[in-house]
Amino acid sequence: MDTKVTRALLSCPLFKGFTADDLAVLMPTVSSRLVRFDKNDIYALAGTPCRYADIIVEGELTARMVGASGKLVQLSSLQAGSLVAPSFIFAENNKMPVSVETKMPTVVLRMTPASLHQLLRTDERVELNFIRLLSGTSSFLARKVRLLTLQTVREKVARFLLEETRHCGGETIVLKHSRQEIADTFAVTKFSLQRCLNAFVQEGLIDISGKTISIINKRALADMVPDMG
Repeated sequence: MDTKVTRALLSCPLFKGFTADDLAVLMPTVSSRLVRFDKNDIYALAGTPCRYADIIVEGELTARMVGASGKLVQLSSLQAGSLVAPSFIFAENNKMPVSVETKMPTVVLRMTPASLHQLLRTDERVELNFIRLLSGTSSFLARKVRLLTLQTVREKVARFLLEETRHCGGETIVLKHSRQEIADTFAVTKFSLQRCLNAFVQEGLIDISGKTISIINKRALADMVPDMG
């Protein structure tokens, strides 16, 4: 098996706990193929059937949907090792809820639902990892829906900051994406995001230094989003 493919599979949550030797034994028993996409190719459109389970070998995919305001919202960025659309491939109405496109030339390892099902039956570790993936995907989508349905920019930014602190396990956040990319994730303009962050600084809720944000008054932020108190 190709080194890039092995490296991607080892980083995929579906194969958590596996070694390269494990994969060398397992993967030849499953039908799969490499599929290549150019930059800015359409991987899938919202509403179309989810026909494949793909693992990104190299490159990057971006998932987007149209928010209530009509603005295109970036939901997530998927990189090497990500399993694409695990929640929908076996669903009765297995349609893609979002549109997905490539941000750069991308290669995926493609399996049909039958191949993925065979993989799940072949090794119980894969089956358990798949269940964990489904749980994580459901939680992620639930968080996104809550974020997009909040009414004000302040509520959205407060939730974002609180979720980031939970993710990093501390009161200091180092942003991994640009202000524009962050604004796109909850359907506001970059200007609105920056104005809100500046207001939080002036109110003594946070401190900002470049891409680092320190939470000063977490209680006040939580009060803006009652279900996170």
